[in-house]
Amino acid sequence: MKRLFLTVCALLAAGAMLTLSAQEEEKEMKTGWSFGLLPTATWSTDNGFQAGAFGDVYYYGDGSTYPDPLHKISWEASYFTHSHRMRLYLAYDSKYLIPNMRVNASVTYMNDPLYSFWGFNGPAAVQDYDLWSNRNTGAGHHLNYYGMSRDMLRILANFQGRITDNLNWAAGVNFWRWSLGNMKDNGVKVEGSEAKQYYNTDLTLYNKYIALGAITDAEKKGGNALELNAGIVFDTRDIEAAPNRGIWAEAYLNGNILQHRYLKACAYFRHYIDIPIHIPAGDPVFAYRLAWQQTIAGETPFYMIQNIPLLVQRNMISEGFGSSGTIRGLRENRILTEGFAWANTELRVKLVNFKLFNQYFYIALNPFFDAGVITKPYRTEFLKGVINDDNLAKFDFSEYRTYLDKPENASKRERFNKVHGTGYDGKIYDAARVKDFVYSGGIGLKIAMNQNFIVSAEYAHCFYTPMNADPWIGIGMNYQF
Repeated sequence: MKRLFLTVCALLAAGAMLTLSAQEEEKEMKTGWSFGLLPTATWSTDNGFQAGAFGDVYYYGDGSTYPDPLHKISWEASYFTHSHRMRLYLAYDSKYLIPNMRVNASVTYMNDPLYSFWGFNGPAAVQDYDLWSNRNTGAGHHLNYYGMSRDMLRILANFQGRITDNLNWAAGVNFWRWSLGNMKDNGVKVEGSEAKQYYNTDLTLYNKYIALGAITDAEKKGGNALELNAGIVFDTRDIEAAPNRGIWAEAYLNGNILQHRYLKACAYFRHYIDIPIHIPAGDPVFAYRLAWQQTIAGETPFYMIQNIPLLVQRNMISEGFGSSGTIRGLRENRILTEGFAWANTELRVKLVNFKLFNQYFYIALNPFFDAGVITKPYRTEFLKGVINDDNLAKFDFSEYRTYLDKPENASKRERFNKVHGTGYDGKIYDAARVKDFVYSGGIGLKIAMNQNFIVSAEYAHCFYTPMNADPWIGIGMNYQF
């Protein structure tokens, strides 16, 4: 882990130097075209190291709108070493294509041969994380119970227009095409020991949910969605990337008009409060986000349940409750449900600022606390009481128990015992836990250049033990909100 962290930091530093060069050229080139190229260098507990490249293309025309470009094109091509995810992205952004209106459009393709499906309704889905792709744990068995595959194509166009100084209307259209199925990984075959040959693509939670009827035949292989959204955005932030003060709030409706129809209500309130301590590097900032999303008509199909619709796209993909986008310390897409409310709070403290290569930098810490609760469970008519997977319960986990009994695996043993007891009965769902409160805390380190280019590293611990994903580490870009 230490070696990986140092490698990532080195690549991020290289990326920062490339950005410095691009910015220096940009100061001289105030007309025409400008290009930037960076290596992707992120790491997460869920997906591993991200290898690839991304960049921006700016067109300034005659320079009359500088430093705002007339047109901006962004792109990315990357691969994740642990999940084997491939991601391709092309986006366009302009305030000038249509007078008095901002236009964002993008095309995204993701291929996930080892996508993780943890079940519905978060705390009620009582899985043990260490049964997920244990090829690398040294436990001696090779079960990937939470694996499936998915391919996703998304095409979106969002528009914003001014109502008053700080209030905008926003509307958009999003087209999705999903292809789902068994995980595209044959596992590890161990010759001469039948007890160890239980890693296959058929024995998965995905197929168990199909057998239960919780995933229907009409949606188990994917489908299409055409979402329309409309609402308002209120924004008084002083800086978009890392505000010192102000409010950023959104309220809108989002609905699908193809195949399985539904309508969602979404509300987000973010507040940034300057704390007037006046330390040399800059005042600390207390930031918090209150968020709620819920289906109010119809039912979301399985292939869209992980999506978090947004009027203003801050990240390439916004989905699932858990991981770096919502509640840190949880696995990616760990909570899949029809309604969820959550809160994020953090204190952003600048430790030092300095000038290097004629650019302005600061280093900051951000201790944080996240929490959430389900407000509307998903498909409870198929998921009642306690559900076991009898096939899973037949396996001999004695070797895994020996692995858990090692002193260095005490935290994993505590989590396994809390979920399953001292034995293993194949439990995969407990309806009594649906409304359990999930909360986590941690700390992050930020290195920012010119207020906009922000490298982030965060560590989080989930205090709701059955869902704790220790060690949860995320290395990427920007503050969470």
